[in-house]
Amino acid sequence: MIKTADLFSIAKTGVNASSRLLNTTSNNIANINTEGYVRERTEFKSQLNGGVDRGFTDRVLSVFAMNQLRRDITSVGENQAFVDRAVGLDNVLASEANSVSGAVTRFFASIQTSADDPTNVTSRDAVLGQAQGLVNRINTLGEYMSVKEEEVELQIENSVSNANALIKQIGQLNEAIQIVGNSSNVDTPSALMNERDLAIRKLAEYMSVETRPSPNSDLGIVVNLTSGESLVLADGTFNVLALDGEPDYTTAQLKLSTNYAPPKSNTTLNVQEQKMGGALGGLFRYREQVLEPSQRDLGKLSIALADTFNSQNRQGMDLDQQLGGDIFTLPEFRGINYSENSDLSLGIKGRFTAGAGGEITNSDYRVEVLTSPTGAPPTFDLQVSALNTDGTQQVDSDGNAITQTLTVSAQQGTYNSIMGGIEIEFASGSSYAIGDQFLFQPLRTASNNLSLATTRGEDLAFAKPLRVDTNAANLGDATIRNVSVSNTNIDNTFSDVQASGFNGSGNIQSASETPASVGAPASVLFTSASEFQVLDNAVPPNIITTVTGVSDLNNLLQQAKDNGSAPPWPTEFAALDDYPGYDFSLEGIPKPGDSFDISFNTNGFADNRNALELANLQQEDTVRQSTGSNNSKATFNETYAGIVGSIGALTANGKIELEASKVLKTQSSDWFESTSGVSLDEEAANLIQFQQSYAAAARILTTAQELFDTILAAAR
Repeated sequence: MIKTADLFSIAKTGVNASSRLLNTTSNNIANINTEGYVRERTEFKSQLNGGVDRGFTDRVLSVFAMNQLRRDITSVGENQAFVDRAVGLDNVLASEANSVSGAVTRFFASIQTSADDPTNVTSRDAVLGQAQGLVNRINTLGEYMSVKEEEVELQIENSVSNANALIKQIGQLNEAIQIVGNSSNVDTPSALMNERDLAIRKLAEYMSVETRPSPNSDLGIVVNLTSGESLVLADGTFNVLALDGEPDYTTAQLKLSTNYAPPKSNTTLNVQEQKMGGALGGLFRYREQVLEPSQRDLGKLSIALADTFNSQNRQGMDLDQQLGGDIFTLPEFRGINYSENSDLSLGIKGRFTAGAGGEITNSDYRVEVLTSPTGAPPTFDLQVSALNTDGTQQVDSDGNAITQTLTVSAQQGTYNSIMGGIEIEFASGSSYAIGDQFLFQPLRTASNNLSLATTRGEDLAFAKPLRVDTNAANLGDATIRNVSVSNTNIDNTFSDVQASGFNGSGNIQSASETPASVGAPASVLFTSASEFQVLDNAVPPNIITTVTGVSDLNNLLQQAKDNGSAPPWPTEFAALDDYPGYDFSLEGIPKPGDSFDISFNTNGFADNRNALELANLQQEDTVRQSTGSNNSKATFNETYAGIVGSIGALTANGKIELEASKVLKTQSSDWFESTSGVSLDEEAANLIQFQQSYAAAARILTTAQELFDTILAAAR
């Protein structure tokens, strides 16, 4: 038989219950403006012998709403961090005041103007003035990007520091909640749990995280990255995010390190930045999709422009009647040692290959020593791998890794050409070891360091160094249609495969100046309409070769190299890459005995043929746009427009994603507030209700007292 409670007991539990309800409601009202506060509710159960139990106060929380809000906070954090930085870069590059396209247009327009009077030194100086303006514009943008790169690295470092503080706080709260929760069977430690949930939401601003209850069935919680790595364990221990760049320590990469107390050993895991989410994910996405590609693209544009212009200028003759030289100075760069290298004091140096500006891509390169150096000078095998800006392996259109294996000579002053239009020097000779690796980032700061090589307008090679004259005694109607110069490198010993037919003394090579028994081509003599001889400048001239079966008059010296016989084209000439480095074409019909004389363009001050070719470079497809086997190219202006357009598209897409994520965050926030937020109207109604229940319970107590007094009075 269950004993029935008396009125005093029932009234007492009722008063206590109503008091707790009033306290809970009052606490909700008082914390309506407290960040992270979750509405509380006290629930009671009736007792078998009458009255109510002590009750249990818990948070009113929808886990689904909280998780959705956290995910949307992460999405907004990522998109906001990305857009805030991409917009700034987009505005700078797209601004007319900073446009490289405008500077390029003005530079080539000044060449067109100067070509009208190639002897005018003032107009030549104006060309160099525009060239300096172009260099300044490129330098300014390059330095701006370098500053932004430093800023984003500092922002990543600061975000990691804040995230680590939150991870540590969550771990400490986890431990405190378990201690408090295990010591009380009345209420949950709501204040601590609210603080923990708020810390997790703040952590979600920096990275995408997931939570799950402790496997120990206590009040602890496990916090993981969405990719699966643990940040906070159930027992309160936590991991920390560590910044590390390998081998480039100026570029942050994330690693997850455990934080166990001794003697337990700690471990380190790599983290995929692309999957981080939150502000950190947005910063990494901005760096890897916008900033670093833009740096490389601008560097590629500047190097291609400078190298192409230098190459064409070297094919001309300047106002001092010297073969043209470089107008722009291309920057050099150094390889970065990997930390596992055998000797970190060893280094390698790199430079851009002259004349290979059209081969340059925006790749980074990893160079690995495959074999031990042997011989004198030391040689060894090398593997070169093309990398994306985030350090991942670059692949071609078929999905194959872009690599190159070659044998290099390791000695100071010897540069070895590798893919991508660059060449590298191994100055330390035999000191390199198998497995040594170096990272090259040739375009990372290329735009910062581009400069002019001369301030003399006279150094602009507006004339061609060669002229072809029609012999006055010719009987046929064949005339000069085109004269081309492709190589002016000076090496009369032919030890350099790049040697040309120019002797460096204001003429073309004579027989005494070459290792061959004949000199460079100095004239073409037609023996019939379909046969001609190529002669040098000896007196009498030597026959270099004879070409028969001539069907057209285009590129006569190339025909001599390909089809010459009796005697054939000299083997000493054929061993060179581009000899003699000049050619010409005719139109019309030659008669037997007609000859065309080739000579250095002495006193050709008014010649503007090379100036016109320099001006035409603006319209040529020069800058390589892709990697692998695809060798598509674009003009300088098209390339810069592509850079601006790409950043603009990414920025516009980022803005759309940001607005969409903000809408979703608003919806999830409203959902969360509807379930866990404090409503003043609801709490005010509860306050009246609980006040009345308190008064009613107190009235029961008064009634019981009156009944007791009546019974006592009746017994007297």
